[in-house]
Amino acid sequence: MRRGLSMTALSMGVFGIISTEIGLVGVLPLVASRTHVSVAEAGLLVSVFAVVVAASGPFGVLLTERFDRKSVLLVAMGVFALSNAVYAVSESFPVLVVFRILPALMHPVYFAFALTAAGSMAAPGKAAGAAARVFAGVTLGFAFGVPAMSFLADRFSLPVAFAAAGVVNVLALVGIALWVPALPAAGRTAARVSVGTLRRPRVWLQLATVTAIFVVMFSTYSYFADLLGTVAGMPGPMVSVLLLVFGVVMVGGNFLFARLIARGLRATLLGFLLAYAVLYVVLALVAPWAWAIGLLVIPWSLVHSGGLLLGQSLIAGETSDAPEFGNSLFVSSSNIGVALGSALGALSISVTGVRSVLILGAVAALLSLVLVLAVRSPTRRAEVDLRA
Repeated sequence: MRRGLSMTALSMGVFGIISTEIGLVGVLPLVASRTHVSVAEAGLLVSVFAVVVAASGPFGVLLTERFDRKSVLLVAMGVFALSNAVYAVSESFPVLVVFRILPALMHPVYFAFALTAAGSMAAPGKAAGAAARVFAGVTLGFAFGVPAMSFLADRFSLPVAFAAAGVVNVLALVGIALWVPALPAAGRTAARVSVGTLRRPRVWLQLATVTAIFVVMFSTYSYFADLLGTVAGMPGPMVSVLLLVFGVVMVGGNFLFARLIARGLRATLLGFLLAYAVLYVVLALVAPWAWAIGLLVIPWSLVHSGGLLLGQSLIAGETSDAPEFGNSLFVSSSNIGVALGSALGALSISVTGVRSVLILGAVAALLSLVLVLAVRSPTRRAEVDLRA
């Protein structure tokens, strides 16, 4: 019972983080109006978060792994709650930038420690499932947290939306305080071990693979609404419904991929990339027909759900002696992949139109498949129980 409550608290923390990070996208015009800047300038609040997460992740973990992990999780939730409170009351754009940077510094630290905590509390052989429980907070954030932020801002006010996100952070903080057990600090030796993992060529190969996975995912997903609206001609409400369906299916997909990964990480990764290549080609062929692309949203979201667990598992298998640092490397490399994929998608759209991102995604999936096949002999660490 306590283990389940602990996992729920950790997952709620992730839900609050995603709602805070991505939810801003849906209310950006309102933030711009309130702070008297253009929407383009307000976009800095989105980009600065991703850049700080990608750049600071490993360093943040190195600085905090000498502290009790539970205490770090509590501080991270406190920072997110404070930041949402500031966003609820402040109309100063420079202040909002500062309170966008502070939670971004804690984002990779929370993920790294939460994944490690979940693995340490899991029953033998169930660590992948524990990670899936934590990652469920990501998909729930996309499915419900982000739309809820937009709804509350439109129906009530911007302060109400940010206050609601802050309440989620506080609830997660209370849950962690009550149900997550004390998690002792790793000690000074851990820092040397963590840095030592960067001397392993296979760690860098897996980081490149994770980045490639997220390029495959977000070179196209970043333009989901444009694809469905511009190419398939769907009305806005239908696009919103399919976004919700996408997120809900991803929740179940997390647990399906946890089972597949437990049976074989490499085979699951190869199947994931091959499925994405085929799916993108089929989507490109049927894109003008709204009913067809609408039906394909379900397999698309199911495949998409595997990226988080696959990426984390690849890094965890190579950094089992420094799990928090490994998880921070995963967060950084995945954010680099998101940014690179979105940028490549934008370039493709500017040259040949929105539909071309599907071909871009298919090519990226095939190139990633070649990369994985080139790494012929994965270490046995990649197949071990992720509780390490």
